[in-house]
Amino acid sequence: MSKQRDRDPVAKAADGSRDLYDVASWEERTSLDGLAVAVYWLLRTVAKVGLILVALVILAAITLGSGLLTGADPLLGVMTALSVLPALALVGYVWYSDVTTGEPLSLLVATFLLSIVTANFAVVFNSVLQAPFNALGGLGMVLFFFVVVGPVEETVKLLAVRLYAYNSSRFDSVVDGAVYGAVAGLGFATIENFIYIARQVGTTDVSLGLGLVGAGGGITAIRALAGPGHVIYSAFAGYYLGLAKFNGENAGPIVVKGLIIAAFIHAAYNSTVGIASGLIEAVTGLPGFAAFLVYILLYDGLFGLLLLRKIRRYSRTYQEVHDGRGDRDVRPEATEFE
Repeated sequence: MSKQRDRDPVAKAADGSRDLYDVASWEERTSLDGLAVAVYWLLRTVAKVGLILVALVILAAITLGSGLLTGADPLLGVMTALSVLPALALVGYVWYSDVTTGEPLSLLVATFLLSIVTANFAVVFNSVLQAPFNALGGLGMVLFFFVVVGPVEETVKLLAVRLYAYNSSRFDSVVDGAVYGAVAGLGFATIENFIYIARQVGTTDVSLGLGLVGAGGGITAIRALAGPGHVIYSAFAGYYLGLAKFNGENAGPIVVKGLIIAAFIHAAYNSTVGIASGLIEAVTGLPGFAAFLVYILLYDGLFGLLLLRKIRRYSRTYQEVHDGRGDRDVRPEATEFE
């Protein structure tokens, strides 16, 4: 729907020739207007802070109530850091690919920390909603991935971007959404990897020394392979969040499109990784871990290339219009699933 259609009939007929304040238009003028603006800002701020506080309570419950914090904490930190290195490298590449102004470190760090916090909503939703799907067996798990895991996890990652960075004036281009989305994926992968590694290490006697390192090392390697996927999924969703910011009249559908793409890629990976890795192992004779690695490289490689293709198309168009070739016909291209 065009902006012209959204205007009141009086505003359309007057066409800027009259002062229509409090008739068909509005802006802050009076003290009461200022009070309304202040109350609205306060309500939005309280809602955001409340949401973050709830997520922090959930995080505390998970880490403390589940016994994840043990005497092996320094080792958990090292293993978690190692497990996210591939994802961090991918985030760095997405950041480097941003042809516009660089994003401030403060916003990147805030998005990373917020994604660690909001990720805990996914833990709750996934845990609560999984039971009915378990009753359906293998098909139920596939449905669980597509109906719950993919949509929920991609939504909470995008929420981390929407809560803070999205509202900043430094978020000033569509492609910035991909950068912040990638950072949110890194934060999500960090807390998820920490939980997986802590649970694995928690089943091993901390007095075993090298045995503890070996137990954690295996899960660290596996989680290192899962991290880049989270970055790719949420970078797609983030790109469309950026597109939505600068296309307000269609913001809702644009955000939903990004979430559908991200959730589908995410759920498809979860649904196929076990079967596909087994097939690769059976056909090639590779060890299980090697077959797992091959599939992840193929899967993430495919969608990583599609993501970079989208970012490069933005960069190419950006350079063309800034080189004085803004009248050049940029033919529309089919998107990832069209």
